[in-house]
Amino acid sequence: MNKNISEFEFKVSCADRREKNKHNSFLVLFTGLSGAGKSTLANGLEQVLFKKNINTYVLDGDNVRRGINRNLGFSPEDRSENNRRIGEISKLFIDAGVVVLAAFISPYRKDRAYIKEIVGTNNFVEVFVNTSLKECERRDVKGLYEKARVGEINDFTGVSAPYEAPENPDIELNEFNTISESIEIVYKKIKEKLQLKD
Repeated sequence: MNKNISEFEFKVSCADRREKNKHNSFLVLFTGLSGAGKSTLANGLEQVLFKKNINTYVLDGDNVRRGINRNLGFSPEDRSENNRRIGEISKLFIDAGVVVLAAFISPYRKDRAYIKEIVGTNNFVEVFVNTSLKECERRDVKGLYEKARVGEINDFTGVSAPYEAPENPDIELNEFNTISESIEIVYKKIKEKLQLKD
């Protein structure tokens, strides 16, 4: 870091914001192949939390790549930078007292570990949406797998680029769980972590 940069100490702390919001703040990272259901689950969980007056924000892979990460491609280096930025953005939201629901392929274990390091171990929940490649290709509403199979898309995770599955995720879901079942599983796991105050 530049020696001329110093961190400014603000008068309102993360603890103050959490106290005002009456709940804890942390990152829930949904990881899995394209088409696994990450965004659907993140959005569904946000609806559940929103109804309970929990401050949330969804970070979605496609949306983030249209804005702050629009200058990045899909090389291993760019994917790592994409994840680093996700971690830093999430850290800001956590400091603001918000529960972050992030839906990203995040194919490399080292990058997910780095996100965990950025936000802090206590502020990180890894959800592995373990949907098989076959099922993801069957869903393929965007037609991306078909394009990847014929060489129209390079570096496509699961086809021409690797996906390193989490070895010890906090939560693991699969294609046999319904959307509502999956959302309930995640909510039950994070309920205590929310530290809700009446």
